[in-house]
Amino acid sequence: MIALTNLAKSFQGLPVLAGVDLEVPKGSFTVLIGPSGCGKSTLLDVITGVCPRDAGELSWEGRPRQDLRDAAAYMQQNDLLLPWRSLLDNALLPAEVAGRDLPAARRKAGELLVRMGLAGFEGHRPHMVSGGMRQRCALVRTLMFERPIILLDEPFASLDAITRRRLHRLLLLLPTDFGRTILMITHDIEEALMLADQLLVASPSPMRVRGRWRLAQPKPRRPEDPELLRIRGEVLALLEDAEGGA
Repeated sequence: MIALTNLAKSFQGLPVLAGVDLEVPKGSFTVLIGPSGCGKSTLLDVITGVCPRDAGELSWEGRPRQDLRDAAAYMQQNDLLLPWRSLLDNALLPAEVAGRDLPAARRKAGELLVRMGLAGFEGHRPHMVSGGMRQRCALVRTLMFERPIILLDEPFASLDAITRRRLHRLLLLLPTDFGRTILMITHDIEEALMLADQLLVASPSPMRVRGRWRLAQPKPRRPEDPELLRIRGEVLALLEDAEGGA
């Protein structure tokens, strides 16, 4: 699992993370929800080593680590596809950078693109396809890093609700079919309730984890499930209380 203990980070003396404690069980889907500007993206930057932590401990599978840059693949809000490359060639980038066997990687990327509903679009450039298709390609590229942890920073925030729901079904494959451990941040409570095995609520900046829920309901879930509605109410109350306090 990923374990963070008393993690702290400040910028120019201003605390952004103030004693973050969380655990992400191996093979699980954990979602962190919190107000804008609370430090969620900074947390992922610290985990991946984009910026160093000031204090606290981080471990993976029980071993202390400085960061998880070599264990985690990071998918951000923007798809960051290179416009002059086809979808297949964009998906191949991690294998090219790592110097892996390219014919084998090309076959694997092609199979993943088909799995993600992009059959027939492998040769298209990003501007030729929809936003949802670009994000599916970005998800394939993330899988092509072949790392056990996937970090998701609101990857579908710019998409319409129907497209997001379709892509949620693909995200649910990551732990079950691909054996990945997922930590995702979002502003969307409904998204969190549909995806999470563990749901965490962050405080306003400086960020701490204020609430935790385990969601045992089978997936895909029904939004009208009484237990989900109960948890939704508790999460909203905590977020509204945090906003009032801020």
